[in-house]
Amino acid sequence: MTASLAATHPTRSPWERWGWVIAAIWLVFLTYPVIETLETDASAPAKGVSLTLIAAFAVTYLLGWSVWRRHALRIWLAMLLLALGTVPVIGIEAIGLTPYLGAYAAMVVPAPWWKGTTLVSALLPILSLIGGDFPAFFFLMVWPLIGFFTALRVFSDLEERSEEARAELALVAERDRVARDVHDVLGHSLTALSIKAELAARLIEVDPARARAELESIQETARQALTEVRSTVGGLRAASLDAELEAAPRVLADAGVRTRLLGTVADTDPRHRTLLAWVLRESVTNVVRHAGASTVSIELTATGLVVADDGTGLGTDDRREGNGLRGMRERVAAAGGTLRLTGGSGTRVEVVLP
Repeated sequence: MTASLAATHPTRSPWERWGWVIAAIWLVFLTYPVIETLETDASAPAKGVSLTLIAAFAVTYLLGWSVWRRHALRIWLAMLLLALGTVPVIGIEAIGLTPYLGAYAAMVVPAPWWKGTTLVSALLPILSLIGGDFPAFFFLMVWPLIGFFTALRVFSDLEERSEEARAELALVAERDRVARDVHDVLGHSLTALSIKAELAARLIEVDPARARAELESIQETARQALTEVRSTVGGLRAASLDAELEAAPRVLADAGVRTRLLGTVADTDPRHRTLLAWVLRESVTNVVRHAGASTVSIELTATGLVVADDGTGLGTDDRREGNGLRGMRERVAAAGGTLRLTGGSGTRVEVVLP
C-alpha cells in the first residue's frame, strides 16, 4: 500500500516539493568553513583541495534534496566523507558541517536508517571537545536544529500513517456500503422472485395465462436484479423513491398483502429520498419474509417515513438485528437521523430525519 501511495503521490509533503529551496538558503552558512580554510596556515594546494571538498559537499547536499532523493542514504555517507576530508586542513572546525548532515538525515534519509544517521550527526559535535576552544553557542545552534528537523520527521511520519489509516477506514466503509447495497438488492429481488415463483406454481394448472405472466415477470425481475448488482458493485447505483413506491405494492400484492399509501414523494425532503428508498425496500422485504401480515401502511412525511404492518410483531428472536436492519440503522444514523423499531400487534418502522 505504501508503495502504491508513493507512486500516486510522489510529493506527499511540502518538504519533498520545496525542501531543496530551504536547503539552498542554508548553504550560506558554508561561508564559515570557507573562511576557516582561507585563514589556515595550510599550503595553497591543501586549501584548494579543502575548498573543492566544501563545494562538492554543497552540491551533493543540494542535489540530495532534489534529484537524488532516492539515494538518500548514500548521499548522507558521501557528505560525511566529504566533511571528514576537510579535517586535515580546518581540523575540528569541520564539525560546522554537521548541521547539514543532521538536517538531511532527519528529513530525507529513509526509514529505518534515518534514526541512526540522525543520531550520528547529533553526536559528531561532541568531538569539538577535543579542541577545547570551540564556541559554546555552536551547541545552542546545532542540536536545536537537528532536534527541530527530527521533530518534523516524526510528525510527518505520524501524519502519513494517519492518512494511510484514514484510507484503510474509507476502504472498509466502502466495502460495508457495497455489502449493504448488495444485501438490499439481492434480498429484495430474491424475495420477490420466490413469491412470484410460488404464485406461478399455484396458477399453472388453474390459470395458465396468469402463470405465464408471472413467469415473464420473474424473468424481468431477475434481469433487473442482475443490472442492479452490477451497478452497485461499480458504485454507480442510487435507489429511486418513486421506483420503490411503484414496486412495493406489486411485491406485497404477490404475497397477498394489501398496501395503504399515505403521502407522496413530494412530501419528502429531496435530500433524503435515496435513503428513504433504501429503507422502504428493506422494510417491504422484511414484511414479505417475516411479518405474516395482511395489510401494510406506508406513510411519507417531511421528516421521514413510516412502514407499519399488522403482522405477528417482534418476538424475542426478532429483536436481534440482522444485516438488513443493521444496514438500515447505519444508513439513517449516517444521515443524522434515527430509526425506531416497535412491535406489538404488528411491526412499525419509523425513520425520522433532520
